[in-house]
Amino acid sequence: MRDIDECRERLHGIFNITVTPFTADGAFDFAGLARSIERVIALGFDGILIGGTYGEFPAMSAEERVELFRRVMDVVGDRVPVMLCSAASDVRLARDLIALAGDLGGLPMVTAPFVSEVTDGQIEAFFRDIAPVSKTGILVYNAPGIGITLSPRLLERIADIETVVGVKQGDLSPTAIDEIGNRLAGRLRLFCASDLAFLGPMALGFDGISSTNSGALPELILAAYRAIESGDGATARDLHRLWFPFRELARRFGQPQTTKAAMNLRGFDGGSVRRPLLDLGTEERARVAEVLTAFAADSRTGVRLA
Repeated sequence: MRDIDECRERLHGIFNITVTPFTADGAFDFAGLARSIERVIALGFDGILIGGTYGEFPAMSAEERVELFRRVMDVVGDRVPVMLCSAASDVRLARDLIALAGDLGGLPMVTAPFVSEVTDGQIEAFFRDIAPVSKTGILVYNAPGIGITLSPRLLERIADIETVVGVKQGDLSPTAIDEIGNRLAGRLRLFCASDLAFLGPMALGFDGISSTNSGALPELILAAYRAIESGDGATARDLHRLWFPFRELARRFGQPQTTKAAMNLRGFDGGSVRRPLLDLGTEERARVAEVLTAFAADSRTGVRLA
């Protein structure tokens, strides 16, 4: 993407949160990552997200994140939009990653700085400071999982920053979604940060979703998204219900390790996680395999095993 206008135009739809495949000793598997990217593009996903929380960026050095950005953009080119997670509490690192992401033609995704007792005013000042750094603008990630939840009122103030092109909303409480959907829809792009419960946000006018589990179940989650996108809520609901057993396992065993295990079982390039995360054990992998086998036996899911 060349600039903010093109970014706003193309920023919509279902984005695959592409896991970062590591080898057992923690090295990057860039060949496997390239295959994963090619697979989701070929399936018709609208974009990808690289190096986010489920991409395990907290376990990477700054140099590794730079290499990841460059390698991914070499693979993708301009075929689909790419969100590049540029989150960092060190403003110097955040600025460097944001500038690089924009220069490479990606969209920097930025969280609030995850430091203790940061105030709303300081968060707003942070975004006003770093948003102009990228020629493609920035995507604000409201990520309660890192310990900071941006209120709808604060997001409204951040939305006034000219170079903020969208919000990826991780707080999916009904009140927050209602306020954001009704106050911010049309002002900037709105993304539901989770595929666990995206039907409500989409019905309220969100522009898209990002999905980790689509790494393991791309056919099923893509079909559910396309149904709700076309206005067929009943079909979207029914398809979403089909993969509830996998969502249960993901909540129990953790992410991205559950998605990576399922990808490996399907012959995809899930790879291993990096410490402090641990790959699923034998019994956990067996339970994931049972769920996948059940999906493959149900023609409605579109899931096929290797």
